[in-house]
Amino acid sequence: MLSEESKALMYAFTPEVRALNADYPYWDKVKYHRSEIDPRILWQALKLLRSLGRTPLHFGRYAFSYNRTDEMLSLLHTFDMHVGGSLSSSDLDLLPENKRAYYLVSSAMEEAIASSQMEGASTTRRVAKEMLRKQERPRDRSQQMIRNNYQTILYLKDHAAEPFSVERLLDVHRIMTEGTLDNASDAGRLRNHDDILVMDGISGDVAHQPPAHDEIPALMADLERFFNSDDEDTFVHPIVKACIIHFILAYIHPFVDGNGRTARALFYWYVMRRGYWLIEYLSISSIIYKTKRGYERAFLYTEYDDNDLTYFILYHLRTIRQALERLKDYLRRKATENNDAHRLMSVENMNSRQAQMVQILREKPDMMFTVREIEQRFAVTNATARTDLKGLVERGFLVEVAMNKVKRGYVRSADFEARLAGG
Repeated sequence: MLSEESKALMYAFTPEVRALNADYPYWDKVKYHRSEIDPRILWQALKLLRSLGRTPLHFGRYAFSYNRTDEMLSLLHTFDMHVGGSLSSSDLDLLPENKRAYYLVSSAMEEAIASSQMEGASTTRRVAKEMLRKQERPRDRSQQMIRNNYQTILYLKDHAAEPFSVERLLDVHRIMTEGTLDNASDAGRLRNHDDILVMDGISGDVAHQPPAHDEIPALMADLERFFNSDDEDTFVHPIVKACIIHFILAYIHPFVDGNGRTARALFYWYVMRRGYWLIEYLSISSIIYKTKRGYERAFLYTEYDDNDLTYFILYHLRTIRQALERLKDYLRRKATENNDAHRLMSVENMNSRQAQMVQILREKPDMMFTVREIEQRFAVTNATARTDLKGLVERGFLVEVAMNKVKRGYVRSADFEARLAGG
């Protein structure tokens, strides 16, 4: 009678096992798969098939590995074509030069808000965006967290070309967590104790016990080398490498708090450094936030299955694909709106920013603009923002209102709809 190991070897290369492996399922899915093969043997067969194509990695005394699946290679090819390198004609149509600064600001805000909400920030997107655009002081810890995330994204864009270092990471963490930690001195400092557990948000069980604090310096040194250098013997695709960097920082858990936010920021840092320019326009965290349980499972599956990073990498790549499709849908919608804006530009002699402001007021009648917000929204100077607003006041679309003794706001005029119809 054949042993379970022999049966697993017999089935490992069959079409059924290869087809099942395409989605790279974990045991919790495999055990319910309809098959004449016993689930335990089926799982062993999958494990055997996967073991033959593993790429090993080491950080400190911890061993990791991952497999290159067909789905992974297909997604990476798509990203190489559309997220990095030169713009294609279709990309140019969707992302015109004169709109890029605006979209960059908007996507940075979306990413900051979603990444913070994942860590417990409780506020609406509208309130958070208004705070960021108007550069208002945060009113509570949630708004402070969002502001910190936004400032961190801007910081990383300015330093994207620079090599990674632990010192730079501490700066990132300091910006990310300022005013949000129970102990302010923990900001920008590696943890010096082991009184920390990562809990499963659904079950309440311990999901991960991070390495001991005295292992952190050596682990971070390995992460620094992995980030800054390319192994001549083993090629790791840059986006896969960024996913691994994200996971490993979260695994090490080098800080008392803010590890998740910092790990996601590190992912952006690496892909921007490697020239994947369109990643700046993607709010990946907004997709992760909507599939947070899947994000948590990807961590758990990796750790439970002998640190097989394939689960986490595939989850991350699928998330990037969704973010890319979401961006394309958003840009197509904006292109339609811009057609209306062009009509205003031609009839009312407006510039594109003024036309977009009118379009925003058309959709959100209660909206109030400020000079500072227009600066942020369109990435223009203070003088340009004032000129744009003044021009819309003169055309009868806006009226100026006093917000206090010094500050002025701009709202829809009583004749807004009539002026729009007349345009």
